[in-house]
Amino acid sequence: MDRRSFLLRSASLLAGSLFGINTFSQAFAFEQYENNDLSQPSIALIIDDIGYSFARARQFLEIDVPLTFSILPRLPKSHRLAMEIHSAGHEIMLHQPMEPHSPRCDPGPGALHVGDGPETIVKIVEDNISDIPFAVGVNNHMGSKFTERSTEMNEALSVVKQKGLFFVDSLTSSRSQAYKVARRLGMVTARRNVCVDYVAGESTVLSQLRKLQTQAMRDGHAVGIGHPFPETARAIKHFLRHVKHDDVSMVHVSDVLYT
Repeated sequence: MDRRSFLLRSASLLAGSLFGINTFSQAFAFEQYENNDLSQPSIALIIDDIGYSFARARQFLEIDVPLTFSILPRLPKSHRLAMEIHSAGHEIMLHQPMEPHSPRCDPGPGALHVGDGPETIVKIVEDNISDIPFAVGVNNHMGSKFTERSTEMNEALSVVKQKGLFFVDSLTSSRSQAYKVARRLGMVTARRNVCVDYVAGESTVLSQLRKLQTQAMRDGHAVGIGHPFPETARAIKHFLRHVKHDDVSMVHVSDVLYT
C-alpha cells in the first residue's frame, strides 16, 4: 500500500468514528480512477456552493467518481463538510464569495467587494482559506462585478498564489479579468468550460454534461461546474452509466491543472 492509500484509509476510518458515517467504502469506490492515464480525455467537475446542507453534499459523495467540491467559507456546516469530503478522497476548494452586479444577490459571508482596500482583501482571503481545511484551490462564488476589476483581482489572487493554491475562474461574467490576472501572476489556473446546471432540470444537465464530454474529447480535458441540486446528481449518475470509461475519465481539477 502506498503512502497516499494509507493516509486515505486512515482518514476514512477516523471520519467514520467521528461523524458516524460510512466513508470507508466511498473512499475507495473510485479507486480505479487514481492512476488514470491523463493522455485520454478527462473531465474535471466542480460542485459549487457546498456548506449549506449535509444531505445535498452527500448525494454527490455517493456518485463514486473523483469530484472537486468548492466550499463556501464561514458557514456553520462548512468545516465539518470539508472534513467529511476530504476523508472520502475528494478534492476541496475554497468557493470565494465576490460581489455580483445585482445588489439583490447576496454573496454571503466572507465576500470581497469592489472598492475594498488591499489590506481588507488580503485579510478576507487569508481568513477564508484558513476556514476551509484541505483546500488546494480557489474559485469565485458570484463575482460578476468583482472579477471584472483587474486591480482587486490582483490583490486577491496574490494571496491565493502566496498560499500555493490554484485558481479556477468560474466565468460569472464574460468580461471577467480573473483568468488573465492569474496568468499574469504566473499561477496554476484555468477557466470553467461548461456550467452544467445553468438551467434546472435533469435533461438540461445531461445535455450539458455531453457537451462537456465533447469538449474533453476535442481538447483533451474540460472543466465543468455544477451545483448541489438533486437533478444535477441524478444527471451525473445517468451520464456515467452511459459513458465508456475508455472514452473519457473523471478526474480532480488538480489532475488537469498539474499535468
